[in-house]
Amino acid sequence: MASGSDRNPIIIGGLPSQVPDFDPEETQEWLDSLDAAIDERGRERARYLMLRLIERAREKRVAVPEMRSTDYVNTIPTRAEPFFPGNEEIERRILNATRWNAAVMVSRAQRPGIGVGGHIATFASSASLYDVGFNHFFRGKDEGDGGDQVFFQGHASPGIYARAYLLDRLSDQHLDGFRQEKSKAPYGLSSYPHPRLMPGFWEFPTVSMGLGPIGAIYQARMNRYMHARGIADTSRSHVWAFLGDGEMDEPESLGQLSIAAREGLDNLTFVVNCNLQRLDGPVRGNGKIIQELESVFRGAGWNVIKLIWDRTWDPLLAQDRDGILVNKMNTTPDGQFQTYATESGGYIRDHFFGDDHRLRAMVQNMTDDQILHLGRGGHDHRKIYAAFKAAVEHSGQPTVILAKTIKGWTLGPNFEGRNATHQMKKLTVADLKGFRDRLHLPISDRELESGAPPYYHPGRDSEELQYMHDRRKGLGGYVPTRVVRSQPLALPDDTAYATVKKGSGQQSIATTMAFVRLLKDLMRDKELGRRFVLIAPDEYRTFGMDSFFPSAKIYNPLGQQYESVDRDLLLAYKESPTGQMLHDGISEAGCTASLIAAGSAYATHGEPLIPVYVFYSMFGFQRTGDQFWQMADQLARGFVLGATAGRTTLTGEGLQHADGHSQLLASTNPGCVAYDPAYGYEIAHIVQDGLRRMYGPDSEDVFYYLTVYNEPIQHPAEPADVDVEGILKGIHRIAAGSAGTVPAQIIASGVAEPWAVEAQRILAEEWNVRADVWSATSWNELRREAVEVERHNLLHPEEEQRVPYVTQKLTGAEGPVVAVSDWMRSVPDQIARWVPGTYQSLGADGFGFADTRGAARRFFHIDAQSIVVAVLTELAREGKVDRSVLKQAIDRYQLLDVAAAHPGAAGGDA
Repeated sequence: MASGSDRNPIIIGGLPSQVPDFDPEETQEWLDSLDAAIDERGRERARYLMLRLIERAREKRVAVPEMRSTDYVNTIPTRAEPFFPGNEEIERRILNATRWNAAVMVSRAQRPGIGVGGHIATFASSASLYDVGFNHFFRGKDEGDGGDQVFFQGHASPGIYARAYLLDRLSDQHLDGFRQEKSKAPYGLSSYPHPRLMPGFWEFPTVSMGLGPIGAIYQARMNRYMHARGIADTSRSHVWAFLGDGEMDEPESLGQLSIAAREGLDNLTFVVNCNLQRLDGPVRGNGKIIQELESVFRGAGWNVIKLIWDRTWDPLLAQDRDGILVNKMNTTPDGQFQTYATESGGYIRDHFFGDDHRLRAMVQNMTDDQILHLGRGGHDHRKIYAAFKAAVEHSGQPTVILAKTIKGWTLGPNFEGRNATHQMKKLTVADLKGFRDRLHLPISDRELESGAPPYYHPGRDSEELQYMHDRRKGLGGYVPTRVVRSQPLALPDDTAYATVKKGSGQQSIATTMAFVRLLKDLMRDKELGRRFVLIAPDEYRTFGMDSFFPSAKIYNPLGQQYESVDRDLLLAYKESPTGQMLHDGISEAGCTASLIAAGSAYATHGEPLIPVYVFYSMFGFQRTGDQFWQMADQLARGFVLGATAGRTTLTGEGLQHADGHSQLLASTNPGCVAYDPAYGYEIAHIVQDGLRRMYGPDSEDVFYYLTVYNEPIQHPAEPADVDVEGILKGIHRIAAGSAGTVPAQIIASGVAEPWAVEAQRILAEEWNVRADVWSATSWNELRREAVEVERHNLLHPEEEQRVPYVTQKLTGAEGPVVAVSDWMRSVPDQIARWVPGTYQSLGADGFGFADTRGAARRFFHIDAQSIVVAVLTELAREGKVDRSVLKQAIDRYQLLDVAAAHPGAAGGDA
């Protein structure tokens, strides 16, 4: 690996416009030499010489202006291609069998009565790219480490299944269970790479386009992080991401390229399958996507390898002394190349080579069929091998391979290069016969005409199968494979939680600070402490986590090569190659990718990490919700902290920072266990139980979401009779009514708990109402448990009917129930169905805005006085109080006047 200074130059290009010329005579000699080359050998020769000089300058580490794009030819010249160590004939037969089974599997899934679909054309275009990787590069996990991490393109999954079938990892039953995960269980196959559905096979879910690229970047970075901190030896692991050229339009695909270059992640290779088509049309019909991507990646600091033409072009390019062929390649748009992919050799002769007599002369001795078969580099095993080998041997930079292919390659004229290929899922008998002949497979016409087309297996004792097994054995086992080797962690005892459980005394602190105090104590644990991975998008200080800077430090592979401006402060910013904190800048998507990579390290590398990702809650599930689904799909674990939560706590910031719905969004993710705690002792029990569930002996594939607030309140000490079960299941009573005669119930969560307690006091003192106050630590978990109870009762009517936990807790609680939170009403309304008696909810529905906390809560009618009126309203409806008191209460508390509310504590940034 290149040294830090080589990998992170401060100046990477540019002309020295302000530097004096100390030797004008020498400068003039160089200029005269260039003029002579142009005059005597022409501009093309001079251009070639200049490019070679730039190449040599880079080799010598001389900073020169970066070329954003190069000619539309292969980066690796024929003379520089390495020896191909495989048996190309056997590999071609293996690939032909794989191609057939992949297409037949999808076609059979379209049989009458099933019709679950699938995708044929993506794998058809990228099959050779995968095959070379499987045969020569992708490392398995049998040697005890994490092997390579391969992010397979989602739509290519049929080809990966088809290869696993040849290796006897899957059976005919499995292939016939494609996209029928439940009805064909235990043989059902997921549509796309999906670890949760196939936990022993897939490692990374990738079909939500754009998440594969960013996931691969941060996986490569996590590998380096774990190695630097001595947690796992990842020095041999290489990360491969197979992507589509259309997929590169997703912001996540290109948005984090710079971090890979900045940190010199030469353990990362992108392979972009440039078949020039999106799902249903050209990527850049009037442009050239390969040239565009080359410019983007070069500009971001990546090593770029273009793999455009196969070996049949080599003799033609060797004749191209004046550059006319290269110029034609440079100026032909992608849309035209796609047309060439669907036309005859005669058409190509007339339209590609016919423009210039020199081009026509190049192919005058070639037949139309030979011209038709001038191919693309992404289908040539030898050239693919050269590109892959150059990528893994390149030092100091991540590499992208831009491989040109044809979508639907080998599937026949109805599929190859057609815009509608993505939606074509079934091969006709004629298609199948042509496909079989193209692949030279021993399948009879009768087999193709008599029903569903058969799968093809060359036999377990065949040369092809022996070759495949030998190659995988030499590379350390089968890929893809997901293996969980990690052992349960030794978790700290109750003493680690004691400080937070004592409460805050006379001091007022936010729940964010309560969590940070707890985290600091947990990180002191010798075994557990080093496994925490702290992640934040640029605002550790906002969340009060700058206290970790001196001890945990911020991870930077280059260390800290400057004097920090705040170096004299006790909590100065400190970077280190072994730092524990990931400071990913203003990139929630990047932080979430780090979270996923860290949270799945227990499986990827057999070493559990405990990520703690803290962010402005508004910029979590709303902004990167797709990645939280990816996290659940990847069975990643860890703690996610939605800080500055609630719609009315961060009121100075206004609308775009006012989160009143992330708990609702979190409820839609089955892998997410979401809590909205009010007090420190609740947080302590939730975190303790989360560590047990995720990292204990019977670990579960879940992650925890806690919403914490920036509003300081006094935290009571844990009561002697604390209801731990209630805290963990979602509801416990924190204050029984002690005055008044008319009973009622108030349920609150998070920052609303003090409002509920204040409402309890007012109701007793002013309205003779005795209200109990409950803390709903998790509306979501209460609903989830109740739904499961109803499901059980529906399917087991002969058994004693179960009762939801929330119903059990509130049965016998007298009076109407009023629920309140700093969330929209849909959050507490999740439990309405199972609450016995009258139920009313209050919430912050609508857009947030900038104002005082008091004004905002009065506007949404969720403050203490509004709770009082809500309770009285329900009591009036039940005939327990006279309705005339309602108008009295509204007037007394001036509920219609937002300005009349006490402003409350200042609501700033944190």
